[in-house]
Amino acid sequence: MGATKTSEFTDHQNLMSDKFKALGHPARIAIVEYLLRAESCICGDIVNELPLAQPTVSRHLKELKEAGIIKGNVEGTSICYCLNEETVSELLSYMIGLLKQLQSSNRSC
Repeated sequence: MGATKTSEFTDHQNLMSDKFKALGHPARIAIVEYLLRAESCICGDIVNELPLAQPTVSRHLKELKEAGIIKGNVEGTSICYCLNEETVSELLSYMIGLLKQLQSSNRSC
């Protein structure tokens, strides 16, 4: 597999790619859905919601946090997680922009 050439793309394209890549695993989608349903920050309950070991869940949480999809705050001996509304809104706006471009084009394929 060849090296990726991220320098050939715009900063915005690379940023969007990193954020969408963080959502590219079913466990991370499940975490996002769980945090959305919870409607508040979650401290420690996430492991009980997934059929995965605690270290695996921690790795997925780390990926989501590094991409800015979720935020984590230390409270006592645990970390409480919640969705980063600003980032989720940014991703939604990007997808809506793509959809609008698609709908306004005269594609015939």
